[in-house]
Parts: sequence; structure tokens; C-alpha cells
Amino acid sequence: MKAVYLTAGAAGMYCGSCMHDNALAKALRSQGVDCLLQPVYTPIRTDDSSIATHQMFFGGIHIYLLQQFPWLRYLPRFTRRWLDWEPLIRFATRKSASYDAKQLGELSVSMLQGSRGRQADEVDRLSHWLSDEMRPDAILFTNLLIGGCLPEISELLPQSRRIVLLQGDDIFLDHLPQAERIQVLELCRSLVPYVDYFVTHSQFYADKMADLLKVPDERMVVTPLSIDLGPFDQVQGSVDRSAEEFRIGYLARIAPEKGLHHLVEAFVDLAKMPDNDNLTLHVAGWLGEHQHEYFAGLTKQIEDAGLGDRFVYHGSPDLSEKIRLLRSYDVTCVPTDYQDPKGLFVLESLAAGTPVVLPEHGAFPEVIASTRGGLLHAPGDREALAECILRLKHDPALRSQLGVDGREAVRKLHSIERAAQEMKQICFPL
Repeated sequence: MKAVYLTAGAAGMYCGSCMHDNALAKALRSQGVDCLLQPVYTPIRTDDSSIATHQMFFGGIHIYLLQQFPWLRYLPRFTRRWLDWEPLIRFATRKSASYDAKQLGELSVSMLQGSRGRQADEVDRLSHWLSDEMRPDAILFTNLLIGGCLPEISELLPQSRRIVLLQGDDIFLDHLPQAERIQVLELCRSLVPYVDYFVTHSQFYADKMADLLKVPDERMVVTPLSIDLGPFDQVQGSVDRSAEEFRIGYLARIAPEKGLHHLVEAFVDLAKMPDNDNLTLHVAGWLGEHQHEYFAGLTKQIEDAGLGDRFVYHGSPDLSEKIRLLRSYDVTCVPTDYQDPKGLFVLESLAAGTPVVLPEHGAFPEVIASTRGGLLHAPGDREALAECILRLKHDPALRSQLGVDGREAVRKLHSIERAAQEMKQICFPL
């Protein structure tokens, strides 16, 4: 059983999809699959040890230059290979910067055009590497947006099973200008016939993407979201904290769509109430340069309310630090504005024994129904969010039960080993 797993790096930031791809590829290996994790665009960044190869296809610098200067494709391939040098790409993408949405849209159109786009030479290189050197039984794509090469791959490797994971493709589409969004969506739909199965981690997202991409029901598969529980058994202890403190925690990328502003507003409201002098807010997550102004505004809002000494930003912790931090939270809240298709942080919090409070949209209702590890509130309603937090603060028995139930359910239903078993059946049917 041989598989190549194409995973798209997210420049210099931690990426939930990258981390999940890496964990799933490891688990597949442990179950006897010869699985190679192959990055595209940029090297992946995970909070655990990466098993990805160091070679690069569709290197971010390379495809950008081909888009801007199409004549570069006529240069001998060996003269352009240095553009895919991993250290160079890491250096160039070490900081996340704002992007031109129209340029990104045009690049996405060209990439999805495959052999008809400006990156056709790179499509040919990847396709022939797969057919001539690797010859895998299954090829996994971390999303459909990297699938412009699917027609060529299906022609060269007709017997290889082609699996596409859908992990937020719609969110990317929604950030494109309307004209480019329409083109990208049409191109994505044109690739559907070349895919054997699409895999999502919630019925909500399966229904949404099947409708958006016009995917037949029989080719849409839902598998539970999963995490590697090994580190949660290995890492001991938690972050030091005051015994009297009630700690509200946030763990996600710092960005408006993740809804940190809703949590800050709820925290300020709660802190003004009697008997809430022990309430603190602790935030952790990757902060890109283009979100500094957003985060500075939230910090000022907290300071203006006289709560600066009850707020801590922990930066972007590594895996061990993240686990200890989650264990120190009394409740984890990430009140997203968008409908999250998965939410790995939910499983991580529950694996640490910490209940969650989440908006009742996206994949969250399914995760809570599966784990019984938290409370749901009306999306965008800071009063409802505050009420859920206050309920858990005043009911330690409920808080404890949610944490216990959530931890047990994650171990039983959401382990990476179980996800690997299901993916193995999809890729290599008997």
C-alpha cells in the first residue's frame, strides 16, 4: 500500500490543516502504509515533528514568478530549480504579509487550469514524478485548490485512487474578488470528475461543499475530525496559576474571523459584574504582521477597561506548552464569525480535560454532540457567550463533567489512529 499525500504549506504560520495532514500521514505509516508527505507551495510548519520531505513542488516563489513572467517557463528547468530550495522559501515566507486579492485570484485560476496555465511546466514535473518515480496506489490532496494537475495525473496513473480532503476551500474562495471567485469555482467543479472521493470532517461541510462543487453524494465521505493523543499522555503538568483564578482561554490564530473581539467584549462585560474579580483572560495563537493593528486595538480595549493586569498573551506556543496551557484554562472559547469546517482546537482542549464554549454554527454542533464536552451559544451574541462562561464559572460540577466526558469521547471517537483506519479503507479498499 503506497500513498503520496500532497500537503500545502501556509508560509511561516502554524496551520491546522498542515498539522492534521502530518499527524494523519504518521498514523498511516504506523498502520503499514508507505505514505510520503509531500509539501507544495511552501514547507509545512507544525507544532510536532514533521515527516514531510524536503523537496518542493509548485514552490511559492517559483509559481509566483511564472505567473508574473510567463516567459520564464521557456528557460531550461535546471536553471529554475534553485527557486524551490527549501531554505530560500522558508526565508522568503518567514513572515506573513498582506496580499493582493486580485493577484491571488489570478494565480489561483492559472494553477487550477493545470496544463493550460502559466505553471504548466510544474504540473508536468509533478505528474511525471508521480507516474515515473512514485507510482502510488493512492494520492491524497489536502484541498481541491491544489488539484489543477488532476486531469494529467488521472491520465498517467489511471489505477491510482485520487482522494481530496476539503478543509476550508470555501473560506479561500470567499476572500477572492467576485470575478476570480467565479472562475476558480468553475474550475474546481470541472475537476470533480477526476476525484474518486472527497473527504470532510463534518456533515455540515459535506453538505455545503457537495452543493457548492456539485459533488455526487456517493463520492462524499465524512470521517470524524481527529488528533494525535500521544503528546497529551506524554506531557505532564500545566501552567502555574492562582488557585482562586477563573481562567478563560483562547487558542487559535489571531484574526477577526476567529472572533477574539467577541471574547474580549464578553470578558470586559463579565469583569464588571460583582464577584468576578478573579476572572482572567489568556490568549494564545499565531499573530501575523497584518493582524497587529487588530490585536493592538483589542489590547487597548482591555487596558481602557482597567483589566490589563488580568490579561495575558502567551504567543504561539509549541506543542508541549500548548497542552500545559490548555490544562490551565477553566474554559476554552473561540467564538468564530465564520462557519468553521473542523476546529482542531476543540479536540485539543477536550483532550486536555478543558470544556469549550462555542458558537452554534459550522462543525461545532456536531463536535459537541459527539463529545458532550461543552456549551453552544448564538453566533455573534456576546451576551449569550458571557452567559455560557458564567454558567460554567458558577457550576464547577458541570464544568468538571463536561471536561471528563469530552476527554473520554475524544479518546474513543476522535483519535488519529481511528482516522487513519478510515482513510486506509478509503484509499485501499479490499
